[in-house]
Formats: sequence, structure tokens, C-alpha cells
Amino acid sequence: MSTSPEFVAWFRSAAPYIRTFRGQTFVIAFDGDVIDEGNFTDLTHDINLLVSVGVRVVLVHGARPQIERSLKSKKLKSNFSNHQIRVTDEETLTCVKEANGRLRLEIEALLSMGLPNTPLAGSPIRVTSGNFVIAQPKGIINGIDMLYSGDVRKVRHEAIIQRLEDGELVLLSPLGYSATGEIFNLTHEDVATEVAIAVKANKLIYLCDQAGINDKQGNLLHELTASEIRLIEKKQSRAKVPSQAKNRIFQGLIKASDGGVDRLHLIDRKINGGILLELFTHEGIGTMISQDSLENIRTATQDDIGGILNLIEPLEKEGVLVKRPRETLETEIKKFTIVEHDGLIIGCGALNPFGKEKVGELACLAVHPDFQNAGVGERLLKVIETNCKKEKLKNVFVLTTKSSHWFLENGFKKTLLGALPKEKAKLYNYQRNSKIYNKELK
Repeated sequence: MSTSPEFVAWFRSAAPYIRTFRGQTFVIAFDGDVIDEGNFTDLTHDINLLVSVGVRVVLVHGARPQIERSLKSKKLKSNFSNHQIRVTDEETLTCVKEANGRLRLEIEALLSMGLPNTPLAGSPIRVTSGNFVIAQPKGIINGIDMLYSGDVRKVRHEAIIQRLEDGELVLLSPLGYSATGEIFNLTHEDVATEVAIAVKANKLIYLCDQAGINDKQGNLLHELTASEIRLIEKKQSRAKVPSQAKNRIFQGLIKASDGGVDRLHLIDRKINGGILLELFTHEGIGTMISQDSLENIRTATQDDIGGILNLIEPLEKEGVLVKRPRETLETEIKKFTIVEHDGLIIGCGALNPFGKEKVGELACLAVHPDFQNAGVGERLLKVIETNCKKEKLKNVFVLTTKSSHWFLENGFKKTLLGALPKEKAKLYNYQRNSKIYNKELK
């Protein structure tokens, strides 16, 4: 049997996420287009994998295309308010119930597959649905009576959590029930947002018709903070939002973030395995929104030794870095500054001060390959230079065999062995023949 280094490397890199996600609750929202486009079978395989690694999953589906077909078959017209919200009269409500009922049964059937030679073999998912969402009528908006179109009033979160703890997947349709026994037509974005807040979900994931959020140049923004998403939403509201569905998603993202949901994701529903690629790879394929910046630069502790070793060992094997025994790391750990990204150590560097000469050595500088073009090294260097100034060091030097150009680009100048502190010069390894660079700290 042949082995694939790429697969082994990916599986190892996914291990921290698997450990983190175990026991967490994810709410995954998607419209009926996922079913119409034939992508749900692949999605069930990915959902099964999430359940297999211990993730508790709530699925919230929409049914817009199915409702439109049902209306068309009965020769009924869609009626929308000025805010592009469906006005649901009695005839429309009948179509809404029929479309959602058929769709829910179809989803349950696909989630129940256990055929051999499929990811669901021998492990069909146990699915539960119910009257978990209490609704109220939207009422009259700008003079238009919305009739049976409603808003989420309350989520029976304790009942949902109990089903999740019993190992079941909770499937929710965009319907709500009132205390008087009426049924209301809701948006799946609203249901997903309110449920995620109510059950204190760790992640709210929207599968939509685009890869995520783009900048003005059309480049995908992989990471945003809650404050940044608010700013983007304001700019869009001033400049005409391209679609009402996208506006509802933006509003849902902001509300869920304000409601305490820690991570929000936008993923292109057409990408096969999109959820896995977004959740189990460093770079992801969509947009993730977090409460605060995912990057944190701080002084290392003993708990970080394993992460630092994972980062520097490949470079030690290549001869880029001098090998450092674990014991040395333990005794010198306070000299290290690390860059942490969503709990993963992606950069490190050590500062060895030479007090008499008032100079410092930048040592063991390493950045994870997936982040080398993201400015991590530059940000790490700035923090280490600040630490030099705190210790009243006037210069910082580095010995390198591979990164000469990077240090030159960041203000270092090539120097000679004689410029090093005497203590360091005595330890110079002529076999490595490292180049020496120095930077004056202003």
C-alpha cells in the first residue's frame, strides 16, 4: 500500500481541530438550493464525519425554491413586501407547509443512509425534529399585513440540548408555532441565528451562493472580526445590498456575534467538502468571523513547548535552524515570543540579550509555512524589537543561512564576525557558515 505524505501531513494538521471540536455545538444553515443542486448527499457525508468526531450538530434548512415551485404548480403568485419578505396568506402557507414537509422528509432520508462503501456505512445519523421554535406574527410593516409570516419569539433550547446530548442530530425547518396553535413562515437565516444564540453554539455556519466576503478588489477575506463585519454591513446598506438573502445573512452574523456565538462561517455551498476544508485546514476556503482577532502575540510558557517544537523541528531537520534539545527550550522558554492563531502556534522567535554590549540576538525565528506570506514574521519581529528596547538594547543581530533577503528587507545590514559580542563570536560555527546581520534600534 502506497503512502501519501500530503495526506499524512494534512491529517496531523487536522488533529488539533478534532480535539477542539469534540463536544462543541455547530449550527449549520443552508437554503433549499443545496437539495435542488444535488449537493446534499456529499454534505451528509461531511456532517456524518463531524458527528463521528464528537460535534453536536443542528441543521436548519430553507425552502425558497421548493416553495416557489409549489406556488407555481397551483398558479399562485409570490407576494413580497418592500423589504423583500414573503407575505404569507392562507394559500401560500399551504404551499409553505407542503414544501417544507417534503423537504424535511427528503433530508431525513438522506441522513439515514447506511450503504456499504460510503462514509455513512454502518453509521446512519439519528435525526430528530420537533416544535422547538415558538413564533409570533410579523404584523403590519409599512402598511402591509404580513399575515402568516413571522419572527422567532422563543427557542426551546433545553429540549434541543437534551436531544444533542442524547447523540441525535436536530433538524429544523423554517417554521414556527404559536401558543394558539398557528403556524408561521420564517426565514431559515432567522431560525439559525436565534437557535445558535439560544443553545450557545460554538459555531454558526452559513452555506451560501458565494465563497464568503470579498474586499473591493474581489479578494476573499478569510478572517474578519465582529467589528469589521459591522463596518462592511453599514457600507453595503449605504450602497444597495446586492440581494436580500445576503442582507439577512449579514444581519444574522452581527446578531449571532452580539449574542455570544464565538465563530461564524460563510462557505460556498457548491464546493464539495467545503465544511471540512473550512474547519480542518489552517487557511480555510470561506470567511470566518470571530469576536476578536484570532492572532495573539505573547511571551511563551511551558505549555507552549510542544507547539514550538512542532514548528521548528522541520527546520532543524533541513539545517535551517540549529537543533535545540527540549531541555534547553524548557530553561529558556521565557526568552521566546510566539504568535498564536486560533490556538495554534504559527510563529516563534527568541531574544538572547547581551547586557554589557547592549545588543540582543534574534534566534530561532520560525513561521508556519501556511502563514509565511501573511506578515506574521514582520509582526513578530516588531514585538521582539520592542522587547529589545525595554531591555535598553541598542542593536539586534541574527545569524542565518537561508533568510538573508528577508532580513535585509526588514532593516538589517550585513556585518562581520567581529561585530558580535565576544561571548557569541567564540561559539560561531564555521561549518554552518551563517551570514551575520545587524539592525540598529532607533
